[in-house]
Amino acid sequence: MAQQKLQNLITDLNLAKFPENQPLVTAIAMSNFVADTLQKQPDLLRSWLAKLPTSEDCGNYTERLQAVLFRVENEEDFHRALRLFRHREMATLSFVQSNRLASVEFVFERLSDLAESLILGARDWLFARCCEEYGTPQNPQGEVQELLILGMGKLGGRELNFSSDIDLIFTYPDQGETVGARKPIENSKFFTRLGQRLIKALDQITLDGFVYRADMRLRPFGENGALVLSFSAMEDYYQEQGRDWERYAMIKAKILGEDPQNLNHRYLKQLLRPFVYRRYLDFSAIQSLREMKQKISREVVRRQLSDNIKLGAGGIREVEFIVQMFQLMRGGRDKILQQRSLLAVLPELANLKLLSETQTEQLRHAYLFLRNVENVLQAIDDKQTQTLPTDQADRSRLIFASQPFAATELQNWDDFLALLHSHQTHVRTIFNELIGEEEQDENEPQNEQFALWQDILHYQITPEDLASVLADYPVEPTAYEGIFRLLADTFQDWVKRPIGVRGRNVLRQLLPRIMHEIFQRADYEVLLPRLLNIVDKITTRTTYLELLLEKEQILPQLLTLCSQSVMIADQIARHPMLLDELIFENSLSQVIALEDYPQALQDYLIRIPEDDEEALIDGLRQFKQSQLLRIAAADILGVLPVMKISDHLTYLAEAIIGAVVKMAWRQVAQRFGTPDHLAEGEQDFAVIGYGKLGGIELGYNSDLDLVFLHQAPANGETKWGKKSISSHQFYLKLAQKIIAIFNLNTSAGVLYEVDMRLRPSGEAGLLVSTFAAYEDYQKNEAWTWESQALVRARCVYGSPALRTQFEQIRQSTLAQPRASGQLRQEIREMRAKMYQHLAQSSVDKFHLKTDQGGITDIEFIAQCLVLEHAHQQPKMAIWSDNVRIFDSSAECGILPPATADTLKHCYTTLRNQIHHLNLLGQDSVVESAKFQTERAAISEIWRGIFG
Repeated sequence: MAQQKLQNLITDLNLAKFPENQPLVTAIAMSNFVADTLQKQPDLLRSWLAKLPTSEDCGNYTERLQAVLFRVENEEDFHRALRLFRHREMATLSFVQSNRLASVEFVFERLSDLAESLILGARDWLFARCCEEYGTPQNPQGEVQELLILGMGKLGGRELNFSSDIDLIFTYPDQGETVGARKPIENSKFFTRLGQRLIKALDQITLDGFVYRADMRLRPFGENGALVLSFSAMEDYYQEQGRDWERYAMIKAKILGEDPQNLNHRYLKQLLRPFVYRRYLDFSAIQSLREMKQKISREVVRRQLSDNIKLGAGGIREVEFIVQMFQLMRGGRDKILQQRSLLAVLPELANLKLLSETQTEQLRHAYLFLRNVENVLQAIDDKQTQTLPTDQADRSRLIFASQPFAATELQNWDDFLALLHSHQTHVRTIFNELIGEEEQDENEPQNEQFALWQDILHYQITPEDLASVLADYPVEPTAYEGIFRLLADTFQDWVKRPIGVRGRNVLRQLLPRIMHEIFQRADYEVLLPRLLNIVDKITTRTTYLELLLEKEQILPQLLTLCSQSVMIADQIARHPMLLDELIFENSLSQVIALEDYPQALQDYLIRIPEDDEEALIDGLRQFKQSQLLRIAAADILGVLPVMKISDHLTYLAEAIIGAVVKMAWRQVAQRFGTPDHLAEGEQDFAVIGYGKLGGIELGYNSDLDLVFLHQAPANGETKWGKKSISSHQFYLKLAQKIIAIFNLNTSAGVLYEVDMRLRPSGEAGLLVSTFAAYEDYQKNEAWTWESQALVRARCVYGSPALRTQFEQIRQSTLAQPRASGQLRQEIREMRAKMYQHLAQSSVDKFHLKTDQGGITDIEFIAQCLVLEHAHQQPKMAIWSDNVRIFDSSAECGILPPATADTLKHCYTTLRNQIHHLNLLGQDSVVESAKFQTERAAISEIWRGIFG
């Protein structure tokens, strides 16, 4: 269609009949864009027919554009004027290029000048309008502030293509606010609004097309960074967080409209120069450029860009890399290399003996040939492309445009390809000699997918690149968008962090490993946010990043644990020191013996001075977290059954209770002394565990139900302290201190939530009681539900004598005769109240604890059996855990063995499910269709006992 359009224009104007019009025919034949522009702007065609353009007509853009914009009064006309001016001047340059009226260098220099004039003209026109609306931006000294624009890439080097994007960075000198408007605004807001309107003026596609596609991603912090930064913010960023690829980009950075007399312009150049150019020989530049080139090479393969004259082997980018390698490496010492123009630097490389004259000439000829091909390609339809055409007409255009670069006339496409291949071979040979390929580390994964991950995670991640990589994994395409959003948001946040050079280098190697491992698994959607959260918390803790990278056994273990437990994932994220537990393979599944928890805790705390309370409290929490991780790992890996898991969680809690009591005792005794009835080393203090702690059935998220008892005489006092108090007050303060230690929220978290409501008289009762008062209450005042709670009570801290004394109180209380009918009625009523207030209301869900046929029903059955039969069968009052209570019921003939086994099976099955839901961070709720057999069995046994 485009070719027909061209032919129609040539025919309609009878251009071909007049020899003097042949240059116009050539220009139209070489570019659809020229034909379109002439049709849309007939005045331009008339001027060309009157006088054909020459190279002298290309230039002086700023003055001519100012004359056009001077007459523009509104933004719509402003947008139109910019676009028409751009198209006219681009068409003129295409005419000059097609007719070989100027050199390649001339064309891309004028293309760059045109872009600079349009950008600055648009900025100045919009600046005046913004000042009218918001006031004029000034610094505290009253100096008017300006928007400075850094032209990056080919724009900065005056090497712009016909249809290049323009890479820009906006900045302004000083903070302050606007003056002259009804309501002043900060300079940052003013320049952000100006920048947004400028981008719209250039980038927005209207009926008249666009001016330039503006790319702002090279600014500090990329797409998530502020659109405009002050000088000081720019300086902070490049000093603290600037990366190698940003140094590479800054080589060509040019202040558009640069004025050597402008102090702001001079300061900005001085600010950026130390970041780009090192004072010493910087050989790290070779490695950085090598990695960027490897990324590009993989992108060429991935996107099938083998015919790309820019990115392919021996292409434009390799010429740029060769020159910029020397600029980065030696520019700090050889100031002559601190130039933006590639063609200006090339001969200096020969002068400095960094390249031979033959090599520099080969690179120069190749670069000019390739740039000419690139410009011709883009001038055809004003589209950004560097790919060789398949269309015969476009191939003919390239052959025609390339004749001046050939020693002999190019007859056909094969001749053109031979010339192209010759230049690419020269470039590739020099490139390989200087930069080449990095030798593969034997320990590095020989995996193309790994390399692709490295590319997209550490350069500019795009949805297209991510999709191309994920296509090689068992990932549903519907998940691509969510994965991209999560990765992009996370990485943009990390860009702003003071991670440091060492940390970023480790991240660059670590993240691809993590991504590669995650997306090979079916549970990638669960794992990805959990692993990213862990890495997120250690980005500024390079030691942990290095631990993950260097200890290869850690990552597989971490993936396994995190996939099964959000609790573990969250714990490790909050407390990265737990990663130390993963160093030795399989060590996590080797939990310590139950009886060894107190000694292990003592060994853990022995390194901490006794008088450092905060460090001791942190140490307790850290020990608990590391042991929880081991227990959970043993659970997930199937090393321990559910009953053993609860045993370990319970014994761990008891060890910690003992350590907390000793710590609290020491601190209270330092101030008040010790009760006078005690012999040296005695405490006469006991901690009673109720509920899951008493029943040796703790879960991962269980609270501690505690009651404190002592045996101090009524008239006792403390001695040897700074202040003497009654013994009862001493034990009260001890109890308060214990609770405070448990509840204190430090950087390592809360130790345990403590519930004291099961003490005599509940919340209205004393925080700590004597044994005598406790026994009297249990035998004479306790409600039935309190006796039920006593079934699951144990002494978890105290001397052997106190433990025996408590057990005597417990068993004698439980063995009191009770009227079975009244007992069952009270238990049934209590269960009905609990069900009414706590049960799951949804018909399609089952709450494993509180719904009918759940854990609570089993516990009430066990408690009823103890309270009803212990006076006749003392054996029923021995155990506090449900499983052994059911064993005793069978041994005493209270329950048939099959019924006892059914209750034990149902109890352990439901508890096992609760454990795993806890690990996943979920409530104890499942679909109502699950555990139907267990629920039915429990309900049947309940009806058999309670009716």
